[in-house]
Amino acid sequence: MTGAANPYRWVKVANRAGVLKVTLNRPDSLNAITPDMHTELVRLWSEIAADEETRVVLLTGAGRAFCAGADMKGPPRSGEERLASLERQRQLVAAMMNLDKPIVSAVRGAAIGSGLALALMADIVVVARDAKLSDANVRLGVASGDHAVWTWPLLCGMAKAKHLLLTGKMFSGEEAERIGLASVAVPAEEVDTVADEIAAELARGHQDAIRWTKRALNGWLRLGQPAYDASVAYAMVGMLANPMKGNEES
Repeated sequence: MTGAANPYRWVKVANRAGVLKVTLNRPDSLNAITPDMHTELVRLWSEIAADEETRVVLLTGAGRAFCAGADMKGPPRSGEERLASLERQRQLVAAMMNLDKPIVSAVRGAAIGSGLALALMADIVVVARDAKLSDANVRLGVASGDHAVWTWPLLCGMAKAKHLLLTGKMFSGEEAERIGLASVAVPAEEVDTVADEIAAELARGHQDAIRWTKRALNGWLRLGQPAYDASVAYAMVGMLANPMKGNEES
């Protein structure tokens, strides 16, 4: 993964001192996720797990946004295609959770839907105070099924999770830190520096201790697996029931 040729089209990867920087790379579309990009991301995480050079993953987005969610352009996709997109998202979220290596996300601009899932499935989330965040699946007629039902009640409590997910409201990076969805909120111009420093510190640390601690902490997430499985199933029903509104990559 550290050779001269980048094996991905829509994602840039670069390894420096054990930190693999992964950059979502569709800046002209605010890094919105296409089916091909989604497939690349699923493949990427399996390769990261096997890459001995990578100690830490630093995940960010090119340009002025982290990821605006799914790319909604193009004709409506078939029910089979929509279900395939949700399965890709399920695989992606599971891969991030099961990866023992720590993940740091650097979030500026918008992080919406499946883009927000990528940001918040990181172990340490560094977010711009003015970032715009939302899981708005309910506004599209689809149950929240990409990550939030699984992780948010543990991170910010059931009351806040219900408020944000049942309304689909937009909230800021500053609010995300205040309620516990993000680790650190800083001015936008400091996001990359702070995330780089945290990733470098983790890369210098005792790798076995860090990975085993992450594995143990994620045991709490594994207890919530039935809730996540149910949310994915309900999202699938919504996608099939709302053909004009269910074209997103979850």
